[in-house]
Amino acid sequence: MSRIVFLNGEWLPEADAKVSIFDRGFLFADAIYEVTGVIDGKLLEYEGHAARLKRSIAELGMHLPIPTEELLDVHREIVRRNALKEGLIYLQLSRGPADRDFAFPQEPKPTLVLFTQAKSVIDNSKLATGLSVALLPDWRWERRDIKTVQLLYPSMAKMQAAEKGADDAWLVEDGFVTEASSATAHVIDRTGKLITRPLSNAILHGITRASVLDIAEQAGILYEERAFTPDEAKNAAEAFITSATNFVMPVTRIDGAPVGDGKPGPLTLKLRELYIANKTASAI
Repeated sequence: MSRIVFLNGEWLPEADAKVSIFDRGFLFADAIYEVTGVIDGKLLEYEGHAARLKRSIAELGMHLPIPTEELLDVHREIVRRNALKEGLIYLQLSRGPADRDFAFPQEPKPTLVLFTQAKSVIDNSKLATGLSVALLPDWRWERRDIKTVQLLYPSMAKMQAAEKGADDAWLVEDGFVTEASSATAHVIDRTGKLITRPLSNAILHGITRASVLDIAEQAGILYEERAFTPDEAKNAAEAFITSATNFVMPVTRIDGAPVGDGKPGPLTLKLRELYIANKTASAI
């Protein structure tokens, strides 16, 4: 069955949804996006994603073409129209169409698109074994805190990781891990302390990351926000990533070497369980 998508205020079959070839999102990657998880037809962490979208809009001088208060209704309606039980909602906002010019148009008409993807997010096939990651240089632009669609290098990194037999890449800059190709990187040291990089322009300000730190604190799991090296990651007791649809996903191999005993770690699995319970209970 064809999906129903939202495009600039209209509900359309996906085959009928068209965007101008002059759209700056197409010509310049002048666009931002958000991904919101869906379980049992409900939105996970919507408020956090809406707040980050607002921040990205402000950082790039864009504007939302519908009132902010209507955005939640659009999310709920796209779930209803597509009978989505589990998966995600992808939202993309570009500055809109204009004749090709590096300078921004004076009166842009933004392009707003939302569509759904049905997928299993609870029963992830990689949960039993954990992910393997390859370490690669971080060659992205420096404003990674803005969730833009400039994803060519992360895509290339993921493909290079696959060529090495890994599931994903952890990116390294100035001798420290920044993040995964599309997720936040974390380790748990041999004392049981969770270590994660502090917020800055170097990483995306992960919504799931923030929730996991809150949950860790409530569970009495110590954590420290600091950069960690690839060697620290390889010698950690556990490692994991967080993202909107992976939630908390164990990492069990780095550059082919096992992390800890090479199996998903108990604290990682505990955090995943606590996160899913907490966020499904508060889903809207």
